[in-house]
Amino acid sequence: MALQCGIVGLPNVGKSTLFNCLSNAKAQAANFPFCTIEPNVGVITVPDERLNKLAELVHPGRVVPTTVEIVDIAGLVKGASKGEGLGNKFLANIRETDAIIHVLRCFDDENVTHVDGTVDPVRDKEIIDMELQLKDLETIESRIQKVQKQAQTGGDKAAKQTYEVLVRYKEALEQGKSARTVQFESKDEQKIAHDLFLLTSKPVMYVCNVDEGSAVTGNKYVEQVREAVKEENAEILVVAAKTEADIAELETYEDRQMFLQEIGLEESGVNRLIKSAYKLLNLETFITAGEMEVKAWTYHKGWKAPQCAGVIHTDFEKGFIRAEVIKYEDYIKYGSEAAVREAGKLSVEGKDYVVQDGDIMHFRFNV
Repeated sequence: MALQCGIVGLPNVGKSTLFNCLSNAKAQAANFPFCTIEPNVGVITVPDERLNKLAELVHPGRVVPTTVEIVDIAGLVKGASKGEGLGNKFLANIRETDAIIHVLRCFDDENVTHVDGTVDPVRDKEIIDMELQLKDLETIESRIQKVQKQAQTGGDKAAKQTYEVLVRYKEALEQGKSARTVQFESKDEQKIAHDLFLLTSKPVMYVCNVDEGSAVTGNKYVEQVREAVKEENAEILVVAAKTEADIAELETYEDRQMFLQEIGLEESGVNRLIKSAYKLLNLETFITAGEMEVKAWTYHKGWKAPQCAGVIHTDFEKGFIRAEVIKYEDYIKYGSEAAVREAGKLSVEGKDYVVQDGDIMHFRFNV
């Protein structure tokens, strides 16, 4: 399930520095625009303390965490929707991702130039929002031209419904609002909306890149961002990318933890970012645990047992009979699968069971 989060932002806000912390794939971090031209793709391990605790009980041959893909996309400039800078390439790269991590510069440093001369994260956010909205408006207007006549004169119900969805999006975009602010009730409308693949319909998380002294408490720039996005229902993360780069250079886990304690953080910004990106994509994890391996598997929140079985192998879904489920907390409490069974805490679930994050699953199937 190769789902991607795209890191976006204006040039020189810290995107590539952050990407380098997230991934072993080293993007060139340089003090000039467009140092990232081809999007760098990193496959990032999702931190999950539950796997380590299970491994202590099961003693498996290996532990296999789940992953998510992060894409570092070239910096956007004003006019990108009209092809300025690397505009068309930038917009095409965003379109291919499933969610957006929007990095905003929230630090002062006279040695790092700002493409617009001054530090103003709210202005920076609005520049990117506007460019994406303009591109979406272009897409919407093009589609309206194709279906308007059919929707208004013919008896084509699907065309009429599509037209209504397009008009609602057009109204929002013309008011400077992103497509994600428009909600549709019916499943038909939701499918039409999804199939438009609008840039501003993607879920977004704002990452405020701050100096080390602001890593715990934030600063005036972070507060400005919070105020600007309060109606968007978007998550905000405060990360000191340069500090995270220093942490990434440390060789041992103990050294990294000591560094974090010294600056007052319980967990690295990178770990928090990866976990948040996973949630942003509406993903959860179920686990299989045995002597060979303890493994995390990715599924979409709300999936039922047969769909999750299909994540392991398509045959598991085709021939699904039942799922044996142990809650993670019960496994830790009783210490083994046998003890969980004995305590009557293993449940047998059918095709309608909605899998929960952290469920330890064993699927029965017949092909």
